[in-house]
Amino acid sequence: MFGIDRRAARYTFTAAAVLLLLWLVYLVRSTLFIFTLALLFAYLLSPLVNALDRLLPGKRTRTPALALAYVIFVAASVLVGIQIGSRVVAEANTLAKRFPSMIAVWEQPSPAASDAVNSFKAQVVGMVRARIAERSSDLIAALPQFGLQFLTVASDLIYVVIIPVLAFFFLKDGDQIRERILDLVESGEPRAFLDDVLADVDVLLAHYMRALVLLSLSAFTAYGIFFAAIGVPYGILLAAMACLLEFIPMVGPLAASVIILVVASLSGASIWTILIFLVAYRMFQDYLVSPHLMGQGVQLHPLLVLFGVFAGAEVAGVAGTFLSVPVLAMIRVVYVRIGKARAGIQVRASTSPAVSQ
Repeated sequence: MFGIDRRAARYTFTAAAVLLLLWLVYLVRSTLFIFTLALLFAYLLSPLVNALDRLLPGKRTRTPALALAYVIFVAASVLVGIQIGSRVVAEANTLAKRFPSMIAVWEQPSPAASDAVNSFKAQVVGMVRARIAERSSDLIAALPQFGLQFLTVASDLIYVVIIPVLAFFFLKDGDQIRERILDLVESGEPRAFLDDVLADVDVLLAHYMRALVLLSLSAFTAYGIFFAAIGVPYGILLAAMACLLEFIPMVGPLAASVIILVVASLSGASIWTILIFLVAYRMFQDYLVSPHLMGQGVQLHPLLVLFGVFAGAEVAGVAGTFLSVPVLAMIRVVYVRIGKARAGIQVRASTSPAVSQ
């Protein structure tokens, strides 16, 4: 009666519903990030849980296997923290104390270097000193607020307990959660399509998390052995930093390499030897190890990965950079599945018998 097109109205309502959903997701982004970390942690522990579930005798629930897996994980974390964490903290404290004197020594003109090189070094040191002074003044100005900020940090520590608890429920009731999601759509092709997407996402996240952890451990091992072999100061600290930055795609390893070269230069280590090692290791890991571990799940162009990392940093900071690659990979999974579904529909339409008029 009012000349409203029902099809246009339906599309408008759908677009408004999608925008509303995106807005709600943005409002609860912190909570979603916690649940996402718990889900990824569950994927990380799932191989151990499955292995223990097969080894334990008798027909029972997964709860004993889950409890034993958590005990093993906590014991391993405590052991690593005692053996490596203490050395990392000690080296970090030593570097913090010696850093001003290292800067002063590096600032002194070298007789063997040209005037241009000495001038460049003086400019770099001046910029570093200015930035340190700026941060120090900001720190002093913010001291009265540290009491309230400490309460905020203390409240965030509860997530260390919440994430394993949420991961426990993901591991225990994962099959039931999957069935409840499938029940949201009607049977037939929509349910089969959603089932295929969930299966692909399950394989993708499992491969991605395990590969990411293995790549980080391999970086820590290789860096630690090489730095110890050539006598690089603060080798365990630099290897641990490279291990953590390995979780940030592309940008993290590059930042780790720059920091390693700067610290090595200030401590008097052989820069060219370290640079050759870093280039060789990145080529070995990025072109041989990483494609083998990631498998066929994460097939993203480097430009798309860089875009995701920078866009994720603008949207959600460090959390966005960490989740950028799996999110883009899941979007690719859905896109590929939609293409396969459309191809299947076209094949069935072309092979079906023609209906006589």
